[in-house]
Amino acid sequence: MTLSNTTARDRESRFGPVPPCAAKPLWAHRSRTTSNPQYAKSFPSSPTISNFQSTILSPHRNLLKSPLKIQPKMNGEDPAERPDYITTVINGLERYNPEAVGTLESYLQEQCDQKFADCNANRTLLKLYQLNPDRMKDEVVTNILVKAMTQFPSSQFTLALHLINPSAASTGELHEAITKLRSLNSQLQGAQYADFWADLDGDDLCADLIADISGFEDLVRERIATLVSHAFREIKLSHMVSWLGFNEDKTRKFLTEVAGWTIDDDGNVKIPSNPDNEAKKSEIREDVNVDQFARVIRRSWEETV
Repeated sequence: MTLSNTTARDRESRFGPVPPCAAKPLWAHRSRTTSNPQYAKSFPSSPTISNFQSTILSPHRNLLKSPLKIQPKMNGEDPAERPDYITTVINGLERYNPEAVGTLESYLQEQCDQKFADCNANRTLLKLYQLNPDRMKDEVVTNILVKAMTQFPSSQFTLALHLINPSAASTGELHEAITKLRSLNSQLQGAQYADFWADLDGDDLCADLIADISGFEDLVRERIATLVSHAFREIKLSHMVSWLGFNEDKTRKFLTEVAGWTIDDDGNVKIPSNPDNEAKKSEIREDVNVDQFARVIRRSWEETV
């Protein structure tokens, strides 16, 4: 908006000389660009108003592992244990070769024995089962699902589940096994750990499903402890007894020897500080383009005149 000469003279007579920085509206000033490429927006170059900034203080969690003495295998998508020949299979044309089924099945057994998971390679095996249904083995499918379940909380179990041929999973023993595993996975995903242990203990079907997975219960307990350390600095021992599925003596031993935590005389578990459970405030600076307020500034200028 351009003011007429009459209006400008009237304004000067009423309010005095116009400062150089206010000789024209703010939105008409030459603009410049911030040095921050993330907020590369234009701001006026006025010496009085350079930009508008808002500072937001919010606690941010740095998603790092907890300081457990024994670290669970947290990376189930691309684990460090994966050999080069498996990388060649899942990333090349070999992933469509029916003969790769035997190789991937042997690799799955290696995962079960050595307490790590390679969900990416296991999904490749399930895709080969889709293309070659005559090669599918129920026990291999359930082992893949159990390994994926140990990666909670994540979508690994669901991803594997949706690669199973619906016709094969809708009837028979495989259907019963998948139904049970879906229930157990839902409890782990929802942090219903006490219910998980209650359903797992004394169930013959569950015992059969996890029989091939070496240290399955230890993997689950270590993962639960890791997740607890992400959220708590102190927690009642009684809660950990319920969540770990142990009696009190075994829970104390696990928390002190495996997790490296301490327990005071009042039954409070002390968890060491880590980047996840430590309360922090991080400052986030956001530059707001003055053009977003041009309409408000213009109206204010008009009312002043």
